[in-house]
Amino acid sequence: MTRLPALLMSTTAITLGAIGSASAQELNALVWCDHTDPALIEPFEAEHGVTVNLREYEGTGAALALLEQSRPGDWDVLVIDGIDVFRAVEAGILAPLDPAELPTADFFPEVVMAENNTLDGVTYAVTEKFGYNTVSYNSDAVDPADMESLSTIWSEKYDGRISIYDYYLPVMGLAAMAEGIPTAEIGMDDLAPIGEVLSTMRSRAASVAGVVAAQTALATGEVDIVVGGGEWLTAVLAGEQPELTWTIPQEGAVRWAQSIGVVAGTEQPDLALEFVKYIVSPEGQARLATSSCFWGMPANAMAGEVLSDEQKALLRWEDQPDYLARTQLYPAPDTDLDIEMQDLWLDTLQQ
Repeated sequence: MTRLPALLMSTTAITLGAIGSASAQELNALVWCDHTDPALIEPFEAEHGVTVNLREYEGTGAALALLEQSRPGDWDVLVIDGIDVFRAVEAGILAPLDPAELPTADFFPEVVMAENNTLDGVTYAVTEKFGYNTVSYNSDAVDPADMESLSTIWSEKYDGRISIYDYYLPVMGLAAMAEGIPTAEIGMDDLAPIGEVLSTMRSRAASVAGVVAAQTALATGEVDIVVGGGEWLTAVLAGEQPELTWTIPQEGAVRWAQSIGVVAGTEQPDLALEFVKYIVSPEGQARLATSSCFWGMPANAMAGEVLSDEQKALLRWEDQPDYLARTQLYPAPDTDLDIEMQDLWLDTLQQ
């Protein structure tokens, strides 16, 4: 969602404890909204006799700025977009982790992502959840066969019936894939064809929306398609509206991943590590995967022994080998390319 971006924010109200210097009875975590579900947090609190104070943030830049302005020991745990772990490491915000403490041998191999979570041979974070920015749609209102090709998803046939997820990296990744450009190879020369696809996409769209607005638009019938959506957008709605679903087109989709780590300077590194270990345990993973804010695939495949058959069906558990093989990671532009991509995105939004 890097976003979950960082992508996947919610306007759901959450209860926050006082954020201050940590004590032996409190753990302070800077998180995405899926970690604020009491069903995820309360079992850890009960087991360890602690209170977990949660603060939800929007955007990696905001999290890094907050951490840089905080006192050492104010924060203990950080959830972050997988592609931004290196930024936190370079800023001195994440503490090293002992790989032997992490059950990565049980992970889906494609999402261990050592290249994201490890720098110079040192592990600083661990993947906890992943999913896909692809297409969500109302199967009663569109031809599902049209959703199997990026070229028909934003065709004239669906003019005015589309919402675009408001995050430039995954949507530009989808536009690149529509042109046969691998997301890992996007360069300056590719921005022109990507921009043409974005212009077409925008001309067909009724809105460009964040998570909650896109969910609402799809659920109410304001739109029938969300470009950039996926299981994280529709799984929480499917119980009451099973016609709201998602697919991965033949060209593929963009895969997101979020990581969790211990904040450097924490005064209780052992408790912070226990929280990380809980989140990537089969039980913690099953609860995180089905959080009330948004669903996503657990990195730990052993969570499949905890999830119900219905939950696994909504997550497309059996399809994961195919999905993982056919999807590409978020674009990871350098600074200069990122500036140009953001400018192109802003130009598209203004059309």
